[in-house]
Amino acid sequence: MSTALVVASALAVVWTYALFPLVTVLIGAVRPRPVRAGRVTPTVAVVIAAHNEEQDIGPKLTNVLAQDYPRERLDVVVAADGCTDGTQDVVRTFAPSGVRLLPLARGGKAAALNAAIASCTADVLVFSDANSMLAPGALTALVAPFADPGVGGVAGDQRYLPEDAALGETAGERSYWSMDRMLKQAQSRAGSVTSATGSLYAMRRHLVQPVVDGVTDDFWTSTAAVEAGTRLVFAPDAVAFEPPAASDADEYARKVRIMTRGLRGVYLRRGLLNPLRHGYYSVQLVSHKVFRRLMVLPLLGLLVGTALHPGLVWRLAAVAQAALYAAGGLGLALRSRGLRSGPLTIPAFFVMVNVASAHAAWNVARGRRIDRWQPRRIELPDAGGAAASRPAGPADGAGGVA
Repeated sequence: MSTALVVASALAVVWTYALFPLVTVLIGAVRPRPVRAGRVTPTVAVVIAAHNEEQDIGPKLTNVLAQDYPRERLDVVVAADGCTDGTQDVVRTFAPSGVRLLPLARGGKAAALNAAIASCTADVLVFSDANSMLAPGALTALVAPFADPGVGGVAGDQRYLPEDAALGETAGERSYWSMDRMLKQAQSRAGSVTSATGSLYAMRRHLVQPVVDGVTDDFWTSTAAVEAGTRLVFAPDAVAFEPPAASDADEYARKVRIMTRGLRGVYLRRGLLNPLRHGYYSVQLVSHKVFRRLMVLPLLGLLVGTALHPGLVWRLAAVAQAALYAAGGLGLALRSRGLRSGPLTIPAFFVMVNVASAHAAWNVARGRRIDRWQPRRIELPDAGGAAASRPAGPADGAGGVA
């Protein structure tokens, strides 16, 4: 019994972390599907949903309007979701530049996005968080793949702002995004990326579906491209920068939200799991968005199985696993006390992610949905030394909206 548990668990771990990325790279290399990108300028609407983003919305709009995209073909709309601060007043100052404000009652991000989407008639809708800053040329790079009629959506490249000591250590999260970036490039060469991230992505308007509550909106909206039989590709030059999380506690809460809502999103998009219709993308989806988010189960099975298996080698394997998790726990404990975790940073991130995945799995099992939340904020000194409010971490495509 312990042998079967070890073998099954080991296969799940090896496939998810090693073989799945390798197979994806090989498919992209052996059977590449190039994108016929070009200099195109469809009408574009940049959609920003915001709840109490007084400090970030001004710089965000300035950043968007500074993009090298033809101004007469650009629409910018801010859906203000029940803002109780000065967000709406800031947005109104951009009205002369053509920015549209949708003042809404508090209804959550899905409702805010749906209102904004309904107000747009542009050929392409671009979605971005209120606290994401676009690199120069990002908008042009994002729409370039739409020169290919087979492309229905384009995912941008999320990167973190330079690490700030006030925001804690983020090496684990940065390493994750570096690996995710490489995987997205391989997936795009092979066909489609699994989904986009909320910091920056674009969709053909006619493919955008109303966002439902209780799912990650970036996953829901971007995977509609694949569901429609078109491609969702990656634009590595379309870069958006976000601040890292303020603390492990904030990052943990964010990951629990993402995974809880993400697993619900996969369930609602379960038709994409049919390989007879969607080919390798179905394998990709279940590997990337289900196996990885439930990896705590085979990891636990591997630990228990090796601990119960007779023989010195098996016991040593169990000890090695326990040591890894203990190192991660120690790293988290050090960081919770404001100390640097050094070489324990990656194990700490690994442990945090998998504990968060267990929490999310439990949420899904008991039917708990996360439809709305209030992002916490921290006080950081601005360039002039005054206190400035900033989101405690990048919302999961939330832009400060629950």
